[in-house]
Amino acid sequence: MLNGIIIVKKEPGFTSNDVVAKMRGICKQKKIGHTGTLDPDATGVLPVCLGTGTKLCDMLTERDKEYVAELLLGVSTDTQDISGTVLQEHPIDATQEQVREAAMSFVGSYDQIPPMYSALKVNGKKLYELAREGKEIERKARRVEILELEILDMQLPVVKLRVCCTKGTYIRTLCADIGEKLGCGGTMKSLVRTKVGRFTLEQAHTLSEIERIRDDGALEQILTPTEVVFEDLRRVCTIPEADKYLLNGNVISADKVVITEDAGRAGSKADQASSCMAKKAVDGMVEKGAGFEKGERVRMCTSEGNFLGVFEYAGHERCFRPVKMFL
Repeated sequence: MLNGIIIVKKEPGFTSNDVVAKMRGICKQKKIGHTGTLDPDATGVLPVCLGTGTKLCDMLTERDKEYVAELLLGVSTDTQDISGTVLQEHPIDATQEQVREAAMSFVGSYDQIPPMYSALKVNGKKLYELAREGKEIERKARRVEILELEILDMQLPVVKLRVCCTKGTYIRTLCADIGEKLGCGGTMKSLVRTKVGRFTLEQAHTLSEIERIRDDGALEQILTPTEVVFEDLRRVCTIPEADKYLLNGNVISADKVVITEDAGRAGSKADQASSCMAKKAVDGMVEKGAGFEKGERVRMCTSEGNFLGVFEYAGHERCFRPVKMFL
Protein backbone atom coordinates (compact mmCIF):
# COMPACT_ATOMS: atom_id res chain seq x y z
CA MET A 1 0.00 0.00 0.00
CA LEU A 2 1.21 3.49 -0.85
CA ASN A 3 1.57 5.91 2.08
CA GLY A 4 2.03 9.63 1.54
CA ILE A 5 0.73 12.38 -0.73
CA ILE A 6 0.37 12.71 -4.49
CA ILE A 7 -0.30 16.21 -5.81
CA VAL A 8 -3.06 16.05 -8.41
CA LYS A 9 -3.59 18.77 -10.97
CA LYS A 10 -7.37 18.80 -11.00
CA GLU A 11 -8.92 19.44 -14.37
CA PRO A 12 -12.29 21.12 -15.04
CA GLY A 13 -15.38 18.96 -14.88
CA PHE A 14 -14.15 16.76 -12.03
CA THR A 15 -15.34 17.12 -8.45
CA SER A 16 -12.78 16.52 -5.72
CA ASN A 17 -14.59 13.25 -4.91
CA ASP A 18 -14.34 12.23 -8.59
CA VAL A 19 -10.56 12.65 -8.31
CA VAL A 20 -10.43 10.44 -5.22
CA ALA A 21 -12.51 7.74 -6.94
CA LYS A 22 -10.23 7.76 -9.98
CA MET A 23 -7.11 7.70 -7.79
CA ARG A 24 -8.44 4.61 -6.01
CA GLY A 25 -8.65 2.89 -9.37
CA ILE A 26 -5.23 4.08 -10.51
CA CYS A 27 -3.44 3.18 -7.28
CA LYS A 28 -5.54 0.09 -6.63
CA GLN A 29 -6.15 0.89 -2.98
CA LYS A 30 -9.16 2.15 -1.05
CA LYS A 31 -7.49 4.24 1.63
CA ILE A 32 -7.35 7.58 -0.20
CA GLY A 33 -8.74 11.02 0.66
CA HIS A 34 -8.51 14.63 -0.54
CA THR A 35 -7.57 17.72 1.44
CA GLY A 36 -10.15 20.35 0.60
CA THR A 37 -12.88 20.69 -1.98
CA LEU A 38 -12.32 22.45 -5.29
CA ASP A 39 -15.39 23.45 -7.31
CA PRO A 40 -15.94 21.29 -10.43
CA ASP A 41 -15.06 24.18 -12.76
CA ALA A 42 -11.93 25.10 -10.77
CA THR A 43 -8.55 23.60 -11.58
CA GLY A 44 -5.18 23.23 -9.93
CA VAL A 45 -3.53 21.81 -6.84
CA LEU A 46 -5.41 19.06 -5.00
CA PRO A 47 -3.21 17.09 -2.58
CA VAL A 48 -4.48 13.51 -2.38
CA CYS A 49 -3.47 11.50 0.68
CA LEU A 50 -2.84 7.77 0.52
CA GLY A 51 -2.62 5.08 3.21
CA THR A 52 -1.41 6.43 6.55
CA GLY A 53 -1.19 9.81 4.81
CA THR A 54 -4.99 10.08 5.01
CA LYS A 55 -4.47 11.17 8.62
CA LEU A 56 -3.14 14.40 7.10
CA CYS A 57 -6.40 15.34 5.38
CA ASP A 58 -7.69 17.59 8.16
CA MET A 59 -4.24 19.08 8.75
CA LEU A 60 -3.70 20.04 5.11
CA THR A 61 -7.17 21.57 4.94
CA GLU A 62 -5.95 24.04 7.57
CA ARG A 63 -3.03 25.26 5.44
CA ASP A 64 -2.98 28.61 3.63
CA LYS A 65 -3.83 28.49 -0.06
CA GLU A 66 -2.97 30.52 -3.16
CA TYR A 67 -5.22 31.06 -6.17
CA VAL A 68 -5.21 32.83 -9.50
CA ALA A 69 -8.71 34.01 -10.36
CA GLU A 70 -10.39 36.03 -13.08
CA LEU A 71 -13.02 38.47 -11.84
CA LEU A 72 -15.68 39.53 -14.34
CA LEU A 73 -17.11 42.90 -13.30
CA GLY A 74 -20.60 44.09 -14.19
CA VAL A 75 -22.27 40.69 -13.79
CA SER A 76 -23.82 39.00 -10.72
CA THR A 77 -24.89 35.34 -10.66
CA ASP A 78 -26.63 33.13 -8.11
CA THR A 79 -23.51 30.94 -7.72
CA GLN A 80 -21.04 33.85 -7.77
CA ASP A 81 -19.29 32.28 -10.78
CA ILE A 82 -20.12 32.19 -14.47
CA SER A 83 -21.67 28.71 -14.25
CA GLY A 84 -24.67 30.25 -12.48
CA THR A 85 -27.78 32.10 -13.56
CA VAL A 86 -27.23 35.80 -14.24
CA LEU A 87 -29.15 37.89 -11.72
CA GLN A 88 -28.03 41.40 -12.64
CA GLU A 89 -25.87 43.22 -15.16
CA HIS A 90 -24.55 46.74 -14.70
CA PRO A 91 -22.26 49.06 -16.63
CA ILE A 92 -18.78 49.60 -15.19
CA ASP A 93 -18.15 53.23 -14.36
CA ALA A 94 -15.07 52.61 -12.22
CA THR A 95 -11.57 53.46 -13.39
CA GLN A 96 -8.72 50.97 -13.17
CA GLU A 97 -7.39 52.80 -10.13
CA GLN A 98 -10.76 52.55 -8.39
CA VAL A 99 -10.91 48.84 -9.19
CA ARG A 100 -7.41 48.42 -7.77
CA GLU A 101 -8.32 50.31 -4.58
CA ALA A 102 -11.50 48.28 -4.09
CA ALA A 103 -9.66 44.97 -4.53
CA MET A 104 -6.78 45.91 -2.24
CA SER A 105 -9.19 47.06 0.48
CA PHE A 106 -9.93 43.38 1.18
CA VAL A 107 -6.34 42.58 2.18
CA GLY A 108 -6.35 41.56 5.83
CA SER A 109 -9.18 40.09 7.88
CA TYR A 110 -12.80 40.55 6.90
CA ASP A 111 -16.17 38.95 7.59
CA GLN A 112 -17.21 36.88 4.59
CA ILE A 113 -20.70 35.42 4.15
CA PRO A 114 -20.42 31.92 2.61
CA PRO A 115 -22.32 31.47 -0.66
CA MET A 116 -25.52 29.44 -0.81
CA TYR A 117 -23.91 27.24 -3.44
CA SER A 118 -21.33 25.71 -1.10
CA ALA A 119 -20.78 22.41 0.71
CA LEU A 120 -21.22 23.95 4.16
CA LYS A 121 -23.87 22.17 6.21
CA VAL A 122 -26.77 23.75 8.08
CA ASN A 123 -28.85 21.40 10.22
CA GLY A 124 -27.23 18.46 8.52
CA LYS A 125 -27.99 19.61 4.97
CA LYS A 126 -25.51 21.09 2.50
CA LEU A 127 -26.22 24.65 1.45
CA TYR A 128 -26.05 23.85 -2.25
CA GLU A 129 -28.78 21.23 -1.77
CA LEU A 130 -31.04 23.88 -0.25
CA ALA A 131 -30.11 26.31 -3.04
CA ARG A 132 -31.12 23.78 -5.69
CA GLU A 133 -34.48 23.50 -3.95
CA GLY A 134 -34.88 27.23 -4.39
CA LYS A 135 -34.31 27.95 -0.72
CA GLU A 136 -32.06 30.64 0.67
CA ILE A 137 -31.26 30.79 4.35
CA GLU A 138 -29.38 33.28 6.47
CA ARG A 139 -25.69 32.47 6.80
CA LYS A 140 -23.41 33.73 9.51
CA ALA A 141 -20.38 35.68 8.34
CA ARG A 142 -17.06 33.97 8.97
CA ARG A 143 -13.78 35.70 9.67
CA VAL A 144 -11.31 35.02 6.87
CA GLU A 145 -8.00 36.61 6.02
CA ILE A 146 -6.63 37.69 2.67
CA LEU A 147 -2.90 37.42 3.28
CA GLU A 148 -1.82 38.72 -0.13
CA LEU A 149 -3.66 40.12 -3.13
CA GLU A 150 -1.98 41.07 -6.39
CA ILE A 151 -3.55 42.31 -9.60
CA LEU A 152 -1.79 40.42 -12.37
CA ASP A 153 -3.68 41.96 -15.27
CA MET A 154 -6.62 44.29 -15.84
CA GLN A 155 -8.51 44.42 -19.09
CA LEU A 156 -11.91 45.68 -17.90
CA PRO A 157 -14.35 44.14 -17.36
CA VAL A 158 -11.93 41.28 -16.50
CA VAL A 159 -9.44 41.54 -13.63
CA LYS A 160 -6.87 38.79 -13.05
CA LEU A 161 -5.97 38.35 -9.36
CA ARG A 162 -3.48 36.33 -7.34
CA VAL A 163 -4.86 35.68 -3.87
CA CYS A 164 -3.19 34.07 -0.87
CA CYS A 165 -5.67 33.36 1.90
CA THR A 166 -6.48 31.35 4.99
CA LYS A 167 -8.72 28.29 5.05
CA GLY A 168 -12.44 28.75 4.55
CA THR A 169 -12.08 31.67 2.14
CA TYR A 170 -14.36 31.59 -0.91
CA ILE A 171 -12.65 33.28 -3.84
CA ARG A 172 -15.92 33.60 -5.75
CA THR A 173 -17.40 35.41 -2.77
CA LEU A 174 -14.36 37.69 -2.70
CA CYS A 175 -15.01 38.45 -6.40
CA ALA A 176 -18.66 39.20 -5.66
CA ASP A 177 -17.69 41.40 -2.70
CA ILE A 178 -15.25 43.42 -4.81
CA GLY A 179 -17.96 43.90 -7.44
CA GLU A 180 -20.47 44.95 -4.81
CA LYS A 181 -18.03 47.49 -3.38
CA LEU A 182 -17.66 48.99 -6.86
CA GLY A 183 -21.44 49.09 -7.27
CA CYS A 184 -21.46 47.08 -10.50
CA GLY A 185 -21.44 43.52 -9.21
CA GLY A 186 -18.89 40.85 -10.00
CA THR A 187 -18.60 37.14 -10.60
CA MET A 188 -15.71 34.70 -10.82
CA LYS A 189 -14.84 33.81 -14.40
CA SER A 190 -12.12 31.22 -13.69
CA LEU A 191 -10.13 29.82 -10.78
CA VAL A 192 -6.82 27.97 -10.51
CA ARG A 193 -5.48 26.86 -7.15
CA THR A 194 -1.73 27.30 -7.43
CA LYS A 195 -0.61 26.35 -3.94
CA VAL A 196 -1.72 24.48 -0.80
CA GLY A 197 0.76 24.92 2.02
CA ARG A 198 4.12 23.93 0.53
CA PHE A 199 2.60 22.09 -2.45
CA THR A 200 2.64 23.95 -5.78
CA LEU A 201 1.19 23.58 -9.24
CA GLU A 202 4.66 22.69 -10.59
CA GLN A 203 4.58 19.52 -8.48
CA ALA A 204 1.14 18.45 -9.67
CA HIS A 205 0.19 15.81 -12.24
CA THR A 206 -3.06 15.25 -14.09
CA LEU A 207 -4.91 11.97 -13.60
CA SER A 208 -3.84 10.74 -17.04
CA GLU A 209 -0.20 11.56 -16.25
CA ILE A 210 -0.44 9.68 -12.95
CA GLU A 211 -1.89 6.70 -14.80
CA ARG A 212 1.08 6.69 -17.21
CA ILE A 213 3.50 6.99 -14.29
CA ARG A 214 1.81 3.99 -12.67
CA ASP A 215 2.15 1.98 -15.88
CA ASP A 216 5.87 2.79 -15.83
CA GLY A 217 6.07 1.46 -12.27
CA ALA A 218 7.19 4.85 -10.96
CA LEU A 219 4.36 5.98 -8.66
CA GLU A 220 6.67 6.14 -5.65
CA GLN A 221 8.76 8.74 -7.48
CA ILE A 222 5.89 11.24 -7.28
CA LEU A 223 4.81 10.18 -3.79
CA THR A 224 5.65 12.81 -1.17
CA PRO A 225 6.49 11.29 2.24
CA THR A 226 4.09 12.21 5.03
CA GLU A 227 6.94 13.68 7.06
CA VAL A 228 7.53 16.44 4.51
CA VAL A 229 4.34 18.17 5.66
CA PHE A 230 6.00 18.75 9.04
CA GLU A 231 9.41 19.86 7.78
CA ASP A 232 9.12 23.10 9.76
CA LEU A 233 9.24 21.08 13.00
CA ARG A 234 12.44 19.92 14.63
CA ARG A 235 13.27 16.27 14.08
CA VAL A 236 14.19 14.00 16.95
CA CYS A 237 14.97 10.29 17.21
CA THR A 238 14.38 7.99 20.14
CA ILE A 239 17.29 6.06 21.56
CA PRO A 240 17.08 2.33 20.67
CA GLU A 241 15.66 1.19 24.03
CA ALA A 242 12.77 3.68 23.67
CA ASP A 243 11.69 2.50 20.20
CA LYS A 244 9.14 0.08 21.66
CA TYR A 245 7.39 2.91 23.51
CA LEU A 246 7.23 5.00 20.36
CA LEU A 247 5.85 2.12 18.30
CA ASN A 248 3.04 1.77 20.85
CA GLY A 249 2.25 5.50 20.74
CA ASN A 250 3.31 6.04 24.34
CA VAL A 251 4.63 9.14 26.06
CA ILE A 252 8.38 9.52 25.45
CA SER A 253 10.64 10.90 28.17
CA ALA A 254 12.80 13.81 27.00
CA ASP A 255 15.96 11.97 28.07
CA LYS A 256 15.08 9.18 25.63
CA VAL A 257 15.43 11.29 22.47
CA VAL A 258 18.31 12.80 20.52
CA ILE A 259 17.93 16.09 18.65
CA THR A 260 19.00 15.72 15.05
CA GLU A 261 20.48 18.58 13.07
CA ASP A 262 18.29 18.34 9.96
CA ALA A 263 15.38 20.30 11.42
CA GLY A 264 13.43 22.03 8.67
CA ARG A 265 14.40 19.48 6.05
CA ALA A 266 12.64 16.17 5.52
CA GLY A 267 15.04 14.21 3.35
CA SER A 268 14.96 10.67 2.02
CA LYS A 269 14.52 7.77 4.42
CA ALA A 270 18.13 6.75 3.91
CA ASP A 271 19.35 10.27 4.68
CA GLN A 272 17.16 10.41 7.77
CA ALA A 273 18.38 7.08 9.09
CA SER A 274 22.05 7.86 8.51
CA SER A 275 21.55 11.27 10.11
CA CYS A 276 20.07 9.74 13.26
CA MET A 277 22.75 7.08 13.50
CA ALA A 278 25.46 9.69 12.99
CA LYS A 279 24.08 11.73 15.89
CA LYS A 280 24.19 8.68 18.12
CA ALA A 281 27.75 7.98 17.07
CA VAL A 282 28.77 11.46 18.19
CA ASP A 283 26.51 11.60 21.23
CA GLY A 284 28.77 14.14 22.88
CA MET A 285 27.75 16.72 20.24
CA VAL A 286 24.07 16.73 21.15
CA GLU A 287 22.28 16.95 24.46
CA LYS A 288 19.46 14.55 25.17
CA GLY A 289 16.16 16.17 26.11
CA ALA A 290 17.55 19.69 26.05
CA GLY A 291 16.40 22.91 24.44
CA PHE A 292 12.65 22.26 24.08
CA GLU A 293 9.90 24.71 24.90
CA LYS A 294 6.58 23.77 26.44
CA GLY A 295 4.07 23.08 23.66
CA GLU A 296 6.76 22.69 21.00
CA ARG A 297 5.89 20.07 18.41
CA VAL A 298 8.49 17.79 16.87
CA ARG A 299 8.79 15.09 14.24
CA MET A 300 9.33 11.91 16.27
CA CYS A 301 11.35 9.13 14.65
CA THR A 302 12.70 5.76 15.70
CA SER A 303 16.37 5.25 16.38
CA GLU A 304 16.70 4.10 12.76
CA GLY A 305 15.23 7.36 11.47
CA ASN A 306 11.71 6.17 10.56
CA PHE A 307 9.16 8.96 11.04
CA LEU A 308 6.22 7.77 13.17
CA GLY A 309 4.38 10.85 14.34
CA VAL A 310 4.08 14.39 15.65
CA PHE A 311 4.65 14.80 19.39
CA GLU A 312 4.29 17.79 21.71
CA TYR A 313 6.65 18.64 24.56
CA ALA A 314 4.99 18.82 27.97
CA GLY A 315 7.33 21.23 29.76
CA HIS A 316 7.35 20.49 33.49
CA GLU A 317 6.84 16.75 32.87
CA ARG A 318 9.90 16.71 30.56
CA CYS A 319 8.25 14.33 28.13
CA PHE A 320 6.70 14.25 24.66
CA ARG A 321 3.04 13.36 24.20
CA PRO A 322 1.69 12.04 20.87
CA VAL A 323 -0.43 14.46 18.80
CA LYS A 324 -0.88 12.29 15.73
CA MET A 325 0.68 8.93 14.89
CA PHE A 326 1.46 7.69 11.38
CA LEU A 327 2.14 4.02 12.08
